[in-house]
Amino acid sequence: QVQLVESGGGLVQAGGALRLSCTYSGFTSSTYTTAWFRQAPGKGRTFVAATFRSGSSTHYAESLKGRFTISRDKAKNTVYLQMNHLQPEDTALYYCAADPSLILSSIRREEQYRYWGQGTQVTVSS
Repeated sequence: QVQLVESGGGLVQAGGALRLSCTYSGFTSSTYTTAWFRQAPGKGRTFVAATFRSGSSTHYAESLKGRFTISRDKAKNTVYLQMNHLQPEDTALYYCAADPSLILSSIRREEQYRYWGQGTQVTVSS
């Protein structure tokens, strides 16, 4: 049974940084794509970043490139999201997601992911 547990959210001032962690268990193959999505208040869930198939490549929402970095530590079964130069518009509930069978063209689509964590709140004050 796949489980994803996010941590690392919190309150930070604009211009600050946070690192989110997603610890996973139950992966039965090496082909899992793991991703971060976020949901701002009153809005839908949007793609942030992904590591495709156990880290063969990384992908980002265009607007977040250069500020956010996704990485994966296989020894710790953890995926990280380093977020720098945070702005109030980054305030959202951040979710970790995973799926074993995605193709590259699908990784930005939330409905393609089978497994989700419970989310961790990030609040950026101005």
